[in-house]
Parts: sequence; structure tokens; C-alpha cells
Amino acid sequence: MTTTTAAPPARATGPSTSGRRRLAPWGFLAPAIVLFVLFLALPIAYAVYLSFRTEKVSGLGLGSGSRTEVWAGLSNYAAALGDPEFLASVGRVALYGLIVVPTMLGLALLFALLLDSRRARTRTFSRTAIFLPYAVPAVISSLLWGFLYLPGVSPFYDLFERFGWDVPSLFDGDLVMLAVANIAVWGGTGFNMIVIYTALKAVPSELYEAAELDGASQVAVALRIKIPIVTPSIIMTAVFSMIATLQVFAEPTTLRPLSNAISTTWTPLMKVYRDAFTRGDLYSAAATSVIIAAATFVLSFGFLRLVQGRAFGQEK
Repeated sequence: MTTTTAAPPARATGPSTSGRRRLAPWGFLAPAIVLFVLFLALPIAYAVYLSFRTEKVSGLGLGSGSRTEVWAGLSNYAAALGDPEFLASVGRVALYGLIVVPTMLGLALLFALLLDSRRARTRTFSRTAIFLPYAVPAVISSLLWGFLYLPGVSPFYDLFERFGWDVPSLFDGDLVMLAVANIAVWGGTGFNMIVIYTALKAVPSELYEAAELDGASQVAVALRIKIPIVTPSIIMTAVFSMIATLQVFAEPTTLRPLSNAISTTWTPLMKVYRDAFTRGDLYSAAATSVIIAAATFVLSFGFLRLVQGRAFGQEK
């Protein structure tokens, strides 16, 4: 005698169940979306709004209602783009970037190739030592290097005097550019090195072995195999470095009390800070901030478009 077992009843999947499934991902994303809107999207929108406004002063501007906010159109942008202080700060940042970005990426690539070499020793210690400056906050590193630059307290200048060398101060004149650039290179090389070194470790070792069997030297392997393969990582670090260069603020601001060569408008962001919090001109500061943000986007996107064949050619 055979017994038949009844099949379990099918689970009902009504509209409410499918609706909950569609809403579940949004529930997980909700905290991130709320934080993005409150602390990024809304401040950006408010800055854009302020950039088209200005303050109209009636009379002496002392009475109630004597200061009103009115529509300014593009006047704030025109004033910012025509400001000699802003244009001078843009020129300084451009020169700063020409010094920092190639030097930092060149050192990062060199250190990554040396650490990836089979003859390298103490890799763990070397990686940590090179990366450690990146973990130091920019304000602290600027203070440390600032005291090393000061002739009165720096041990290096005492050493120079003992040898009879007349070395100028890095805080004088145009040399202050090298002083600020050195801090950025010292702090950023380690991060870029880790990115490039990680990409090198992902390369199959069979490629190196085949090249060595063909008689290629370590230099030839680095130039013909390693560097072309990690080119996308180099391009990515270049974009990050360009963005950081356009937003340089902490280093010159920290060094400014130690040097008369660094003004309150030495970089564009320093000018924004001065206009907003020293002069109280939020409208001009907002317009300058929007210009800096737009320039950052255009340069980054334009650079990626220019090198996209080398950066993403391996994905095709």
C-alpha cells in the first residue's frame, strides 16, 4: 500500500511582500543618503545660492533693515575672476602643482619598484617607514617642518654654520614655495607608493620569469612590463594628487605665522577663508568656492578624458 504525502502549500507572494522587497535596499541606503544630502548636497546648493547674492547697504548700515540681501547675478563671479589676488594665488598653486605632482609620483613609483624587486630586503619595515608620514596630520607635519626651517631653532642651520655654509632660509622670498612643496611630497609619497605597490603585487610572477628567461634585466622588466601594467594606478594617483594640489590649505596656513612671504591669499582656498571669516563677505567667498570646485572637476575630468586610452584600455 502506497501512501502519498501532500505537498506543502505554496507560500503566498502578494503585492505587500514584493513591495517590501523593493523597499528593502532603500532602507539600507537611507542613512547614507540622508548624510549625503545634509552634509554635502545641501551645503553645495547653499554655496551656489549665496554666490548669486550680495548685501545691499543703505545709509551707514547701522540701523535695523539697513542691510538687505539682494540678487547679484554673475557680479560675484566676475569680481572673483578679475581679482588680482585670486589670479596670483592660482598662479602659485599651478607652480606648486608642477613641483609636487611629478616629484611625488616619481618617488612613489621608484619606491614601489624597489620594494617589488627580488633583491629588496626588510620590505615590511620599508613600507611602513615610507607610508608613516601619510599618517601624520597635515597641521602637525607643517609645524614639525616649520621649526626645522627656522634658522633660529633648526639643528640643520647650526650644522651649516659649523661647516661655514651660508644657506638661505626657506622662508625667504620664492624659496617658501619649495618649503611648502616639500611637506606635501613628504606626506603624500607613502600613500601613492602603497597604491602602486599593491598594483604591482597583482601582476602574475610568470611574466617576470618569462622576461628573465629571455635575458631581460631588472631595469628592462620595470620599464617594459611593470610600469605599463600599473599605468592605470599611476593615473589614478595623479588625479588624486591634482585634486589635493588645487585644495592645498593646511600647510601654508600653518606656516604663515612663521614667514612673511606667505600672505592670507597665498592659495585660492586661503583667499576663500579670508573673505568668508575675516572680511565677512560670504557671497564673494561662495563664488570663489564654486569656481574652485568647477576648475577641479574640469581638470580632473579633462585629464581622465585625455589619458582614458592608457588608463582603461586593459578593460576592453
